[in-house]
Amino acid sequence: MSAQTATTPATVRPPEPGKTRATVGAIVLVVLVIGSGFLSNADWKELPSIFTEGWKYLYLMVKGLVQNPFAEPYSEYWSQALGGMLESISMAWIGTLIGAALSVPMGFLAARNVSHPVVVQATRVVLNFIRTLPELIFAIILLLPIFGFGANAGALALGIGAVGTLGKLTAEALEGIDPGPVEAARAAGAPRSAILRWTYWSQVLPEVLAFWLYRFEINIRASAILGVIGAGGIGSVLSQAFRYREWDFIGILLFVIIAVTVIVDSISGAVRHRIIAGGGADVKDADAERVVM
Repeated sequence: MSAQTATTPATVRPPEPGKTRATVGAIVLVVLVIGSGFLSNADWKELPSIFTEGWKYLYLMVKGLVQNPFAEPYSEYWSQALGGMLESISMAWIGTLIGAALSVPMGFLAARNVSHPVVVQATRVVLNFIRTLPELIFAIILLLPIFGFGANAGALALGIGAVGTLGKLTAEALEGIDPGPVEAARAAGAPRSAILRWTYWSQVLPEVLAFWLYRFEINIRASAILGVIGAGGIGSVLSQAFRYREWDFIGILLFVIIAVTVIVDSISGAVRHRIIAGGGADVKDADAERVVM
């Protein structure tokens, strides 16, 4: 057989996939986006005003930042902004603690390798229901009528909202553990409580701690939104400033929110990396420096 006719299947190029489906999908997506814009009843004629009028409000907000913070009324503005932000951080921290405390047993109940299948399904339904409702719903419908306006309702709303996410993540972490220590503890005759504590929980604790810190970051942002409906924190101060159109005060409030959020995110991210990665990287770097020296 000649070399020209000896063609193996491995050398045959497969046909190129058709692009018709992708093209039709892109066209449909564009049509849906444009149609949604027209059906939203938005006043698109006002869109250019963002560039013609928006800079004026930006100027007024920046003007409040460059004023002497010790002169009146700016000293009072900064005091209210920092006090409201401190209250928002407190709400976020308490909400995270509540969510963490409640999510641990919920996570064990929702883990397939820990609980009975019926218990797992029932617990996952509860966690899914909590995740589908935003913190605003918990605050408006359940907590504000009971606790009234203030930080208590906001902290509880953040805590309840955190249970759904943290419980699901905890259950998934438990399902991914190494089964070796569990089998060894069972073979040694350890009680179930000891198995759960020393073989399950000890393996997932660093990962779960990272989840808690990440949820704390989310709760800080959410606490500012909850404050708009009267649930305390800097959001309440911001809503009042918008009501009276105090643009210089609004600029100070937004600056404090952004600055504190970035600082907390940076610190929390570093701590989460330290928890997950451990000190191994630092030890290796130190050993490398000693070798070089």
